[in-house]
Parts: sequence; structure tokens; C-alpha cells
Amino acid sequence: MYDLHTHTTMTDGEMLPIELIRRMSVLGYTTVAITDHADTTNLHELIKALKKLTVSSREYGVTLLPGVELTHVPPIEIPGLAREAKEIGAAIVIVHGETPVEPVAPGTNRAACGCRDVDVLAHPGLITIDDAQLASSNGVALEITSRGGHNRTNGHVVRTAIASGSQIVIDSDSHAPGDLLDTRAKMLVGLGAGLDQEQCNRIMGLNIQEWLLRQK
Repeated sequence: MYDLHTHTTMTDGEMLPIELIRRMSVLGYTTVAITDHADTTNLHELIKALKKLTVSSREYGVTLLPGVELTHVPPIEIPGLAREAKEIGAAIVIVHGETPVEPVAPGTNRAACGCRDVDVLAHPGLITIDDAQLASSNGVALEITSRGGHNRTNGHVVRTAIASGSQIVIDSDSHAPGDLLDTRAKMLVGLGAGLDQEQCNRIMGLNIQEWLLRQK
């Protein structure tokens, strides 16, 4: 099990990073990315802090992927910040996509999909087929999510991802303990978005380390 989109007390989450890791371990997760909200002001601090947690995470049987979620960053700045994040040690970079419930700048999806240093476009809303095809060609996965509001367009994201050949990932975008997904809940997110059982199993069983290496 993996989750590539989680938040902690380092930004707007309720759990300390190690508490999040412990709770994920109990639920059966082996790969967890902590991806707190980032812009130019806190990028370095977040990655530096998370790199200190990798040993403790292994004690709980979890591979921690230090990461960030670039959030409300002007689209023109996304490629540079994504590259900077990777250069200072981010294992994964996600971008806060054009969800229907927040005033994300138009062009954010496009900028993320065109950037090979971005790994996941989170909750991309009514993403266009052109942007999804760009994501596919650059190895950027499209996220379906359990988070309220952001999940309103999960069905559209699934249809567009399949039509474009984009990788789909299922994440929680967790901010609090009640947001975390066990296996059944994660499966329901996928089934509810229009995936069938086989597709859900394949997406949920994705080997994240191998995928990141292959795509990038």
C-alpha cells in the first residue's frame, strides 16, 4: 500500500510526521510520501526536516518519500520549483491541481503536466485531454482522491486518464487521522470513480519506487 499525498503539522495537518507514519504502518502501508504545502518560502525547510525522519520511518516498516505539494504557485514558477525540490532531496513532487473548490490559477495543470520533475498532479479537477496526454508523455500521474470537494471530479479524472494513457494513483490527501484510508476504503475510492476491480488492484499494487525510477 502507498499514499503519495499526506499533510502534517508542518503545514495544515493535525499529525506530527512520525504519528502519521505510525498510523499508516498500522494500516498496512509500506510507502508514504509526506507532501506538505510548499512555495518559495518553505521548500527547503520542509525537505530538510523530512530527511531527518527516514530512519525512524524504517523502524515502523515504512519507506518515507520526502516530498512537497507545490500549492497555489504561479504556473510559470512550477518547473523551477519542482527542479529545485528534486535537487535538494525531494523524492516526490506533487502539484496542487485545478480542483473545483479552490481558486487555483488557470494553467497550473498544464504547467505540472509538462514538467518531468513533477510526479503527481493532485486532484486536477476538470483536466483537459490535451493536458492529460502531456502528463502521460512526461510521466506525471493523475490523482483520484478521497478528500471532500476535491473528489467531485474523480470520475472525470479517471475517464480522461484512461483515454490519455496516464498513470492513475489513489491518495488520501490526509490532514487528520480520520482521513487515512484502509484497504477497503481505498478500493471504494477507485470503484466509486468508475474503475473496475482489476484496475483498482493494479493501481493500488503499483510499486512506487520502481515506477518513479522508470518514469523519471
